Amino acid sequence: MRVAFGCDHGGWLLRAEVLDFLTSAGHEITDLGPPDDAASDYPDSAERVARSVTAGEAEVGVLVCGTGIGMSIAANKVAGVRAAVAGDCYSARMARAHNGAQIICLGGRVVGPELARAILAAFVEAEVDADERHARRRHKIAAIETSSYGCS
Repeated sequence: MRVAFGCDHGGWLLRAEVLDFLTSAGHEITDLGPPDDAASDYPDSAERVARSVTAGEAEVGVLVCGTGIGMSIAANKVAGVRAAVAGDCYSARMARAHNGAQIICLGGRVVGPELARAILAAFVEAEVDADERHARRRHKIAAIETSSYGCS
C-alpha cells in the first residue's frame, strides 16, 4: 500500500516507530516531513498528506502530532478527506471500515510505540465496508462537504 506520512515536532518521537513499522510491513512510504524535530506547524504537514491522498499519490495517510486532534482537524479541511484520530485498534479499524477514512491521526504524546503499531495495523489491514448502510452514510458525509445535503 502507498502511504503518505507527515508529522510535526509533537509527533517526532513516534515518527521512527511509525515509519519502521510501515516499511517492515511492506508498505511504500512517502515521507512528507518535516525533516527534523524543530518546531513546525501541524496544518502544513496535514495539508501535504491530505493532498497527496486526494491526488491519488497515496492510498492512505498517517499523521502524527501531539494528540492527533490538530492534524485531523486540518486534514479534514481538504475536500474529499476523511481523517480520524484513533487511540485504540477498534476505532482505527472502524474509521477505515465504516467511515472510509483514508487518513489515521495519532498522538505522539498520548500513544506509545507498541499501541501505535497495533493501531496502524488495524487501520491499514481494514477494508472499506461495502455494506449499503455504511455506503449511504459515507455518501451523506460527502454531500455535506459539497453543501448539497441539508439536514432535516
